Amino acid sequence: MRKGALGFTVAAIVFILEQVTKGIVLGPLDLRNVMQIRILPIFNLTYTENHGISLGLFQASSDAMRWGLVAVTAAIAVGVAVWITREEKRWDQIALGMVLGGALGNILDRVRHGYVVDFADLHFGDFRPFFIFNVADAAISIGVAILLLRAFLVKEAPKENAEHA
Repeated sequence: MRKGALGFTVAAIVFILEQVTKGIVLGPLDLRNVMQIRILPIFNLTYTENHGISLGLFQASSDAMRWGLVAVTAAIAVGVAVWITREEKRWDQIALGMVLGGALGNILDRVRHGYVVDFADLHFGDFRPFFIFNVADAAISIGVAILLLRAFLVKEAPKENAEHA
């Protein structure tokens, strides 16, 4: 497999899943007008417009701020794409692909709508461990968690020194 192919394949899968779920939520389910659909006692589909970045921080209250967020997110996506082409570890490529696919999905939302459409509402009674999110947000969070866990918990075998061979 070509270097980076796994990461870019994962990114494409995440991006497609993000677009399919958004298409269903905004199309046949018409969540924008319905606002909420109860799926399980702990999970609803709840329509939300996120004008900021993760956790609703840095709200884009103008077109300039909106396009600034697009530019910053695009720069991060380019950096992740370059990292994918240089990464040799399979799990890191998968994690980076999740981050890239999620970033591209959220960029498309921000370009298309001016905000990111969120809809996944996990809750336990009134307790919500997460803000309302989407497939892209979940992929980014899981990808970053994998990268952090691998960085802090996985010890790589030392490379053999060619001089001692």
